Amino acid sequence: MSESITTTEDLTHKTFWFLRHGETDWNAEGRSQGRTDIPLNQNGIEQGNRAAKTLRHRGIRAIVSSPLIRARDTASIVGEALGLPVMLDEGLQEVSFGDQEGQPMGNWYDDWIAGGYTPKGGETFADLKARAVAAFNRALTQPAPVLVIGHGAMFRALRAAMGLPPNVRTPNALPLLCHPGSAAWTLQALG
Repeated sequence: MSESITTTEDLTHKTFWFLRHGETDWNAEGRSQGRTDIPLNQNGIEQGNRAAKTLRHRGIRAIVSSPLIRARDTASIVGEALGLPVMLDEGLQEVSFGDQEGQPMGNWYDDWIAGGYTPKGGETFADLKARAVAAFNRALTQPAPVLVIGHGAMFRALRAAMGLPPNVRTPNALPLLCHPGSAAWTLQALG
């Protein structure tokens, strides 16, 4: 899988790896998690181990993760396999979905991304995008290549900053190599 579209935001132009956390019970049930701190399930732990094997020998020099337990535990699995410590960045937390957290995933993502709807008590997509770009730019100050471990909605916002279609679901624990070309970003899935 490879995608590229012209870039539109001020995301640092450096190659990096992205890994969405492993599966949780709420992922398996199709429920919105947001900031609710749901742990990995057994499948998510196995996914983290598979991702760690895939990421060995890729030259990764730094790991930066969301502090939410599902991301942090995925990062710990990978960090242990790569012999690297895990740095946490609060800015990499998943979006707050407000009153939608714990509810079945709805058909409101397109409206949320377009700015026409924000769940009550939730974060706007524009705010998430600004926070995501800032957090990734901080992560990219670490020795390259960096592995960032985070969340699905956050990566939707980052895709928007890369000029890619944002409303694309990122599979759990599938390593993505994100590379800025001379005029466009490309994403390459490994695994």
